[in-house]
Amino acid sequence: MRKFFPLLVVATSLVHAQNYSPRLDIQGHRGCRGLLPENSIPAFMMALDSGVTTLEMDVVISKDRHVVVSHEPWMNAAICLTPEGTEIKPTDERKFNLYQMTYEEIKRWDCGSKGNVRFPEQQKMATYKPLLTDVIIAVEKRIRDKMSYEVDYNIEIKSLPAGDNKFHPTPAEFSDLVFQLIDQYLPWNRVVIQSFDFRVLKYWHEKYPHVRLAALVDNLKTIDENLRNLGFTPSIYSPNFKLVTKNEIEYCQSLKMRIIPWTVNEEADIADLIKWRADGIISDYPNRVVKLKKK
Repeated sequence: MRKFFPLLVVATSLVHAQNYSPRLDIQGHRGCRGLLPENSIPAFMMALDSGVTTLEMDVVISKDRHVVVSHEPWMNAAICLTPEGTEIKPTDERKFNLYQMTYEEIKRWDCGSKGNVRFPEQQKMATYKPLLTDVIIAVEKRIRDKMSYEVDYNIEIKSLPAGDNKFHPTPAEFSDLVFQLIDQYLPWNRVVIQSFDFRVLKYWHEKYPHVRLAALVDNLKTIDENLRNLGFTPSIYSPNFKLVTKNEIEYCQSLKMRIIPWTVNEEADIADLIKWRADGIISDYPNRVVKLKKK
């Protein structure tokens, strides 16, 4: 049974927002990493304001079993500063293992002031790795106050076999923690769970068959080979955009499986995918996708 929290206006209670199912799903990658610090609440707010239809984000687990929004299960030396404001060496970053840190410890780190050299347009600001709970509360409030439609959440479970019980729980425990949290806050028709780890997707397919799943792919195997390894046809096939052709888009759609490539940042590549009628685009610059979609 879903529990409702007084601080959160959940989707089903929104008065002004309506379900919005666009032909092209515009997903803000880690919020809008090209413009604001990744996986931060400010980045998710800017993505909403830019016109995304889905917020894409990553989750990890803390020592005290909180679901934390973060791409790596450690402090990334490229973007994070210690609580004292000092940098860490790339060779040391995995020593700061989020799975061995309480959320109180995690939140003290600044993962925005340093910026990201890969994204020169990104605005530097002091920010921290938020709880998934806090992201959902902030997003739902923004939808209630300022938007005319609801957005979806595309949530990636970050795990690998080598990381089990070292950087994250096993797929079953990890998945159950994520499910139990989301189930308290959101209707499942607005949530997609994605992963490169097919163990995770198989677990969700068996235990939570009502949840939409996206298979993340970054290999040279064919679509059929990847689907055989997965063992079922997911709602979404989500490959590296460099692996995508018009024919592959048409083939996925013939299987009644949406195809949403990642991470597409250059306008020429975005334009190609729009022309080829991809079902969605994941981008660090969702504002660029919105602009090109209007042309």
